[in-house]
Formats: sequence, structure tokens, C-alpha cells
Amino acid sequence: MKETQEKIKQFNDARDWSGHSQIKDLLLNMSEEIGEMWHVIKWVDVETQQRMIKENKKEVENFIGDMLYLILKISYICEVDPKKSINDVCAEYEKRFPLEQSKGNHGNVKAGGIDLK
Repeated sequence: MKETQEKIKQFNDARDWSGHSQIKDLLLNMSEEIGEMWHVIKWVDVETQQRMIKENKKEVENFIGDMLYLILKISYICEVDPKKSINDVCAEYEKRFPLEQSKGNHGNVKAGGIDLK
């Protein structure tokens, strides 16, 4: 992860694209990318979504790549270690969503799910 983050940083530094003022723009870019992915699967049931994802695999791969790129760029601009961040979140989720209470359930407490946050 660190190697990929450094590659992204070098790419952006070479183009003078690493400024802190860009964080809000990167977040807006993430929203745009989510919208593009949503257009692949919007308004269809889960079975159709799965089929559409398979049929549009290149577009889905591109979405995931774009999102990872943006996350890793934001993390180096904010001086955050992405590996530590994901490990910390996974540890938090282990506490919030204990297996024996969460298996087969969702995390929306208002809809009957479990979240010990």
C-alpha cells in the first residue's frame, strides 16, 4: 500500500497536483465516481445488479481504481497512513459488529440491525 501511495504521490508531485487546497475537489471527484458506478446498477434488483457488474467489469474495475487512487492521494495529502487507518477501522468494526450478533444482520439500528457504537 505504501509503495502504491508513493507512486501516486510522485505522479501528482510531478504535475503540481499535491496541494492541500485540492482535498475538497478530491472529495467531489469521489462523489462523481460513485455516481458513474451507480449508473451501472441503479434502479434494479440485487440479482440484476450482480449481472450488470459482471457485464460491465471493466467499468467496475475502473471505478475501484479511481476510488483507491483518490483515497491514497487524500491520505498522503493529510499525512495519514492508510494501512494504519484500515487496520484501526477493522478493529473498531470487530467491536461494533460482534459476529454472534451481526451474522446475517445489517448495521442499521433504526431498522433492527446491530451497531454497538
